[in-house]
Amino acid sequence: MTRKMTPLELMTKLISFPTVSRDTNLPLVDWVEGYLDDHGIRVHRCYHPDQPKAALFAHVGPEVEGAVVLSGHTDVVPVDGQPWDTDPFVVTERDGKYFGRGTCDMKGFDALALWALVEAHHAGKPMQIALSFDEEIGCLGAPPMIAAMQGVVPKGGPVIVGEPSMMKVVTGHKGGQGFDTHVIGFEVHSSLLPQGVSAILEGAKIIDFANHRNAENMAAKPSELAAMFDPPFTTWHVGQVAGGTAHNITAKDCRFSMDFRAVPGDDVVALKDTYLAHVAEIEKGMQAVHPDTRVEIDVRFEVPPLTPEQEGVAEGLVRAITGDNGTHVVSYGTEAGQFQAAGYSAVVCGPGDIAQAHQPNEFITVAQFEAGHAFMRDLVARVA
Repeated sequence: MTRKMTPLELMTKLISFPTVSRDTNLPLVDWVEGYLDDHGIRVHRCYHPDQPKAALFAHVGPEVEGAVVLSGHTDVVPVDGQPWDTDPFVVTERDGKYFGRGTCDMKGFDALALWALVEAHHAGKPMQIALSFDEEIGCLGAPPMIAAMQGVVPKGGPVIVGEPSMMKVVTGHKGGQGFDTHVIGFEVHSSLLPQGVSAILEGAKIIDFANHRNAENMAAKPSELAAMFDPPFTTWHVGQVAGGTAHNITAKDCRFSMDFRAVPGDDVVALKDTYLAHVAEIEKGMQAVHPDTRVEIDVRFEVPPLTPEQEGVAEGLVRAITGDNGTHVVSYGTEAGQFQAAGYSAVVCGPGDIAQAHQPNEFITVAQFEAGHAFMRDLVARVA
């Protein structure tokens, strides 16, 4: 029989694959499929339509619905320009910590999930794993993966998304959308400003939408659900702006991404429509000066919020294992909201501290990794 690898061996192998989101993850997927196949576990893939990437999922045990789904992502953020003290793609243990890109976010959990899946398989217990791509650039890979799972493996039950939460039970997170916005103006010499349309000046009007919305939301009394979050309201943000040709030419182009992070309970469709209506109003004024001007919008990502469930199956299961009865919500998004939107009961719980994610010298403490291992042992034992 093929030897079972330990969680640390699995994490070390996964991190050796530099699966930065801009690059392929297929070597990692090939290795995982080979390892699971050696244990007699059938793996299914869901490919990216245009890039050399794939998600993978598998079911072990009896072909029954309701199996626990262990959900993680295979991609990591870049290390470019970060001052690492060790090779980011080699796990290095020092001072009670495992250093490496993805140890915390989230190949540490992926390794634990693979370990648990193999254990459940050999024990004849139902369990599923779902490993996505492109989570780090907007949770883009999970929706097609979830759709691909339907009818191929039995419908899963509770979903545990293993983003780093210090093994706390996170039952809610904000959702979000991002809009790549391209303002196309009309160039003239800046001394003839009224005859041209500055994409930068018009873009500034669009960007100012974020200031007004943030001020309104900050001043409003939050709902009981929103009050659980920090900050307790939906936020709008622009992180980068680019455009213009020269200081004395009205800008032909201005590009930026407008994002919002919405508290559960806010209507994300209405939020999107409000932004698009504002853009349309600015565009109307631009075209009154020159008909060739316009604003182009591409939706970069859409992540639904995770809403706390009433008597949630996933929450109950994880609380029973961890003993955590606290209330925990986070302001970042995860794939848990996407599973919940697809009809699953979902919760976020994984080893490691989110403060270490994306950082140079990223690490997970040995204690947290072992806590994750203990959780998985208990989970496999509880599976009926």
